[in-house]
Amino acid sequence: MNVLDGTGWSLQSLTSGPWIYAAVTTSILLDVFLPVLPSGILVVTAATAASAASASAAGTLGAAGTAAGVPYAPALLPLLLCAASASVLGDLAAYRLARRGGDSRLGRAVARSRRLSAAQERLGETLERGGGLLVVLARFAPAGRSVVSLGAGATGRRLRDFLPWSALAAAIWATYGVGLGWLGGRWLGATWLGACVPVLALFLAGSLAAYVIRRPAAAPAPAG
Repeated sequence: MNVLDGTGWSLQSLTSGPWIYAAVTTSILLDVFLPVLPSGILVVTAATAASAASASAAGTLGAAGTAAGVPYAPALLPLLLCAASASVLGDLAAYRLARRGGDSRLGRAVARSRRLSAAQERLGETLERGGGLLVVLARFAPAGRSVVSLGAGATGRRLRDFLPWSALAAAIWATYGVGLGWLGGRWLGATWLGACVPVLALFLAGSLAAYVIRRPAAAPAPAG
């Protein structure tokens, strides 16, 4: 069944107005502080609806947001820009907040957590070596963005070492999410399956990223 033609709980009901851009932006901005927010799911769902609607309308939308009777759906490029920009701005806000209050309750809470302390230490070592793969991977891992952004600020890492990798991570994450939605909408249409398969792929990427991050580093070879 085509969800765009379905009942109340449909992709159309979730993306039926320009407000979807504000919803995506707000969700991504806040999920660095509240990782339970489904920002990734929202991005993928909106992109799926956009892809299916553009295909149904032969790639055209009217000035009022409809074309050939196809309900309003967000455009892919603005959706991508909103997702990437909101991700960077959210990271920067978390970094600044943690930087200013690194010795407050946030710092003490991190110090009490072996997992967060280890993640911060590994982040610092990675940034000091000039590498940022950890920052990119953490953007996909559950709560990884929070650990990285807050950790970078709380431990006093330089913004110029952190921000470029945050921007790269945001661009890759947003492109991946929107790309998944685009493929789902093109291949499976605006159906529940078309939305669920890309969301599942997003979760699999997050699980893989979490596994790579948590994997113990290889022990250095003994001196000969």
